[in-house]
Amino acid sequence: MSDRFEAYDEHGEGPEDGSGDAAEERSTSRGRPEEHEKHEDHELSGATGDGSGDGTDGGDGSCDRPDQPPRIPLPRASVEDTGRPLPELDELPRPAPLVLEHQVLKSLLGAWALAACSAEETAAVEDHLGDCGTCAEEALRLRGAVGLLQRPESLDLDPGLRTRVLDGCLDRRPPRIPIPKWATPYDAETARLDALLQDFGDAEWHAPVRLRWFDADEATSRRTTVAGVIAHLLSVDGLVAVALGLDDPMGEVPAAAPTPAGRTEAYWRASHFPPTRSVRTPWREQSHDLVRTVSFTGGTSGGLTVPYGDFELPLHDAMLDRAFECWVHAEDIAEAVDYPYEPPSPRHLNKMIDLGVRMLPAVLAERRRKGLASPGPGRHLVPAGDPGRTLRLEIEGHGGGEWLIPLDSPAAVGSAEHEVAHVALDGVEFCQLAAGHVPPAEAAAGQRGDREAIRDVLFAAASLSRM
Repeated sequence: MSDRFEAYDEHGEGPEDGSGDAAEERSTSRGRPEEHEKHEDHELSGATGDGSGDGTDGGDGSCDRPDQPPRIPLPRASVEDTGRPLPELDELPRPAPLVLEHQVLKSLLGAWALAACSAEETAAVEDHLGDCGTCAEEALRLRGAVGLLQRPESLDLDPGLRTRVLDGCLDRRPPRIPIPKWATPYDAETARLDALLQDFGDAEWHAPVRLRWFDADEATSRRTTVAGVIAHLLSVDGLVAVALGLDDPMGEVPAAAPTPAGRTEAYWRASHFPPTRSVRTPWREQSHDLVRTVSFTGGTSGGLTVPYGDFELPLHDAMLDRAFECWVHAEDIAEAVDYPYEPPSPRHLNKMIDLGVRMLPAVLAERRRKGLASPGPGRHLVPAGDPGRTLRLEIEGHGGGEWLIPLDSPAAVGSAEHEVAHVALDGVEFCQLAAGHVPPAEAAAGQRGDREAIRDVLFAAASLSRM
């Protein structure tokens, strides 16, 4: 009992002896029998002595200092009552696990995957999963489905969502400064590519990409990264920016040649190769500046020309060409990171096909001068504006239509009466051919007529591609 007294004394108080109201109150609060109360009071009084000189009462219930009330001892903690330490958590008794039938446990798998079971049910289900392979597979499938439902952000957006929203807004209230129709494909394709890039991490930005095109009827490729592709788009779009009087993204970097390939190679050499995600911001700002500038001009700038080194295009065709290349390289990027990417809207795809078809007569003439296309027996240039031998190009699917392509002169007019060949192609496949991603020999789904003319047109379409 002396140990208890010392424990009280650590708090600066000593217990009272067996006499007085304090002892009686303590014994009553603990509900002990009367005999036990007297026995404990006797022990306490024996341990404290007569109480003289310590500020406590002398055993008769009085206090040496009458101005202070009698002190009541502090309650004892459970450790002091028993003298033993508290049990560890592992030693605490646990409730018995639920014993449920297989069908009941199987019905709980959905709630378990959603973390909606009680603690007992969760323990029962997880114990069962260790023994039942069928339920374990089902639980894994359900947990994966829950993960898809709870994804904080998804890239699986409808590619045409932005266009539909903009169209709906513009139909309700036309903008003060509308975008020219010939610039809308570029605006849409750059927005779609930017949406694809927004969630890329470092691994995606450095994913390897192989750029492909045809050079002198030979398939050619160049290896770079996702960031390198964006740098390529930035540098070539700079040709349009310069034509509009905007800053050239090349800055003071001297280009080896005023061609898209020359500008790209110079930009790659001057940058910290391989480029990083930092290239996204200048590319996006430049695309916004291009759309804003052509919108402010009211469409009158469409007649400007954009030089590409060995040829030039009117501004409205150059913007369409940049939209086409943006889509093609966006598919290259999506393929590199294993992500699906949809083709442009049908009306934009139709405009891209039309641009490629309008460029084919000049390309055919240039290939004949270089000896890459056969002149054919007895053929001669047709006077400008006159009908000549014609190939009918039928495009199926999205962006479909029919085009009559003059074969003997860029200035000739295609004519159904002078048709010598007919080629049928899917719209996306024709664009892939013009991008150098599909070999000419494997492109045409349907062919009829002059095989030599068909071959010349298919290879001319492939030669439209460039880096």
